[in-house]
Parts: sequence; C-alpha cells; structure tokens
Amino acid sequence: MGEPSRGRGLFVGLTTLDLIYQVEAVPTSNQKVVAQDVAIAAGGPATNAAVTFAHLGGDALLLSSLGQHPIAGLIRADLATWGVQHRDLDPEQQTSPAVSSILVTAATGDRAVVSRNAVGAQVAGDRLPADLIQALKERRFDVVLLDGHQMATSEAIAQQAKALGIPVVVDGGSWKPGFGAVLPHTDYAICSANFLPPGCDSADVLPYLRSLGIAQVARTHGSQPVEYLNREQAGQIAVPTISPVDTLGAGDIFHGAFCYFILQTGFEAAIAQAAQVAARACQFFGPRRWMDAPPHLDNPGFSNEG
Repeated sequence: MGEPSRGRGLFVGLTTLDLIYQVEAVPTSNQKVVAQDVAIAAGGPATNAAVTFAHLGGDALLLSSLGQHPIAGLIRADLATWGVQHRDLDPEQQTSPAVSSILVTAATGDRAVVSRNAVGAQVAGDRLPADLIQALKERRFDVVLLDGHQMATSEAIAQQAKALGIPVVVDGGSWKPGFGAVLPHTDYAICSANFLPPGCDSADVLPYLRSLGIAQVARTHGSQPVEYLNREQAGQIAVPTISPVDTLGAGDIFHGAFCYFILQTGFEAAIAQAAQVAARACQFFGPRRWMDAPPHLDNPGFSNEG
C-alpha cells in the first residue's frame, strides 16, 4: 500500500470456505431454486475479522486450521488477495477444511447457514507454531482477537497475551464450552444477542462478563443499539439505519473493525466506528464487495523471521 501499518493484529479461530447464494427465498423440502447471485470467499469469524483489519490498514495474521486438502489452496489464495497472512495450526491435516453453504434472502438480507465449523478439527493448545510464540514474546502484535472456535489454542494465547500486556478481544457470537477459561484473560468482550452463558438471561450477560474482571464489554443487537459497560459506566450506541442487502459476516466485520479502531481511539468511539463499517458491509452482497479493490497482493508486515 505504501502507507505505514496502523496496527498489528493476531486473529485466532475458524477458517471456512463459504459458498454464498443470493436467493429470492430459502427453498422448501425437495425444491430447487436458481440463485440470483453467488460469491465464494474464505469465511469464519476470525477470518472475516482479519480481512477487515487488513483492509482498514492493519497487518493481519490469521491462526487457524487448514491443512493440505485442495480446498485449502482456494482459501489461502483469497487470504493473500486481501493481504492476510496465515499460520496453520494443523499443517499435516488431509481432510477438507470446513465448507459453509449460505443462502441470503434478497429482500431482507437475512442468511441461512449450514456448516461444520470447527467440529472435529480442534487443535491442542501446546501446538502453537514456534515463530508465533516468539512473535508473542517480542510483542509483535498490538491486539489479539479470539472467536472461540479453537478454544484450547485461544486459552493458551490469551494467557500469554494478557501477561505481556497485549489487548485481548473476544468475539462472543454464541456461548461455547471453554469460554469460561478464556474470558478471565480478556480485555474487551463484544458479544452478540445470541451469547448466553449458562444460567444467564439477556439482562445478565454484561454484568456476568464484568464479574470476570473484563473492564469493557459490549453486546450487539443487529439493527438495534449496542449495549456497553465501560468499567462502571453503562450506555448504548446507536447503529446506522440501512436497508440491508446481506447481513452475512456483519458481526465478524464489526469485530475486525473494532480491533483496528481500538488501537486509534477509545472504547465507545471504536464501537461507533466499527458499527459504521459493518453497516456499510451489509449494503452489499457477499463479504468482500463492500471493500474497494484489494489493497495489496501480499503483506510484508509479518514474516517467518519476524
């Protein structure tokens, strides 16, 4: 890009290949439909967040499981196009990475998703790449995002990052087993309305997160205002009013933008700016069309040598 980086982010979690179809309506049993449009891209919460972070001007390194299956090559090509570098948690894996089939209803932007996510592809927390461990020790990241899809790895990284003073952001799309061990090492927890820890109802979520020692927490509600607790101050932040074309990945994009803006500004301002970016993305079909042309074909911000 020819411009200095605006931050270095490590994004840990799920990578999929997303096959996205825009349809007039989701088909019923035994019905065939012709899609109005189609998009194919690397997906997953941490992955979309990393792409967003890179697009906004940061250096993004994604840590996820891909392996050697031919589909992994398609994913790596998409990541390279958008300037995201990748470290593989399971480089010898022979089976296919997760493939998601997604139907987006044209009139509303609502999406229906079928995916295996990281089921059956969990990696132990003691299998971190050596160069990544060294990069953490040398504080070559300014922010870490964890999406909860590689929980053992996330716990190990969260502990190290917290000890080194590197801010840890948790994307709480939904409650997953193991979050209880990760959240105490978290600086910012930003969750969706679907994130309900055991024993919590909707009103309990933010107080529960604060009780774990997380100073700044927020909860998104789609088109409704974002609730937040900034230490002891509670409030709401309005989101832009739009006519959505596609809501797929909106939360992921929000998290990637938040990671970028929190390095530039305060908590509430970062939420507001992230909401602006996510709202723009929802006005385009697919997870990439809201962006300008790819900023670069490779990213020199990280290398094996550091």
